[in-house]
Amino acid sequence: MARTIKDRVAIVGMGCSQFGERWDVGFPDLIVEAAYEAYEDAGVEPKDIDACWYGSIYQFTGVVVAGPLKLQYKPVTRVENACGTGTEALRNAAFAVAADIYDLVMVVGFDKCKDTGFGGLGSAGIPPHPVFEVGFTAPGQYALAATRYFRHYNLSPEEGKRTIAKISVKSHHNGARNPKAHLRREVTVEQVMNAPIIAWPLGLYDCCGVTDGAAVAIICRTEDAKRFRDDYVCIKGLGLSVGPGQGNVRTDYDYTHWDETEWAAMEAYAQAGIKNPRQELDLAEVHDCFSIAELIAVESLGICEKGHGKDDVDAGAWEQEGEIPVNLSGGLKSFGHPIGASGCRETYEIYKQLQGKAEDSSRQLKNPRMGLTHNQGGLPGKFMCAVGIYGLPD
Repeated sequence: MARTIKDRVAIVGMGCSQFGERWDVGFPDLIVEAAYEAYEDAGVEPKDIDACWYGSIYQFTGVVVAGPLKLQYKPVTRVENACGTGTEALRNAAFAVAADIYDLVMVVGFDKCKDTGFGGLGSAGIPPHPVFEVGFTAPGQYALAATRYFRHYNLSPEEGKRTIAKISVKSHHNGARNPKAHLRREVTVEQVMNAPIIAWPLGLYDCCGVTDGAAVAIICRTEDAKRFRDDYVCIKGLGLSVGPGQGNVRTDYDYTHWDETEWAAMEAYAQAGIKNPRQELDLAEVHDCFSIAELIAVESLGICEKGHGKDDVDAGAWEQEGEIPVNLSGGLKSFGHPIGASGCRETYEIYKQLQGKAEDSSRQLKNPRMGLTHNQGGLPGKFMCAVGIYGLPD
């Protein structure tokens, strides 16, 4: 019978670059910035690393990491799985450690999206829609999800747009207090409501920024973790799901839930032994590339009952002092979304929170023990999803 990953692998060091429009540096500088924070955090040197897994959308060969980090003739493996790439790199590296193949492994997630010249991801590589013919954009597809969600759950256009506006306000409030976030600016509900429309109902403040950044984790077997530190963090569960990509041609697909998120969450929860995620998780970092994405993701993860996201948002349940803080880092919306880095960066937030070491003490939760990361790649109806559960040792 297959074993789970629960408590077999520990994170003993992490680092994260400053996110933003980093015109003054190249991607090797971002990698070095994050990696040397992780080295110092774990108390190790580059020569101690046995192998490296890295995730990037735009950089294809291992030398892009081995070069700047001087990983002399060590195995370096690239993985890519759309916007879940950072978590996918961590997942693959964790399996290698759990299999006793390597003792100390580095995970690197990075991308430099500003240099691509696109405002957003563009529509390159997205297959044409059988009805729309000319293709579509990510904001357009998520806008369809938002309008369908409003209609399905009987929200007026005003109610629906105000609900997701409150999510953006929360994200910006959290990001404004995060020293490494890209968009460190508070906004009001009215500013979000009146912002230029990108694809109705999604306005400028409902869409995540195009960002440069990197994040790094150093992992080992849990039984070895105390060699590096006492306040290590354990991997409790890792779930991955890739859908057949037929949502937008299925007559029964309603755009109000993410199937792939549900399947990936089930796998991760089963490994971690989680029965009631809302009660057992202390915080969640979810893939909020758009404000509506956070709403549907939290429901699809089983943290909120489907159709009741508005109630949670109105009650402040996902705020720092709420029942289950969501995207305390600022999320992709405010922290930024360099595609290959985001999953590892979300893990950085959970790691720091569980250690009680959030960069700004005003952001620190009281005694958290377990957190979740969630990344989805693709578009509604054409998704992959990766879910990670991280916690303190039992």
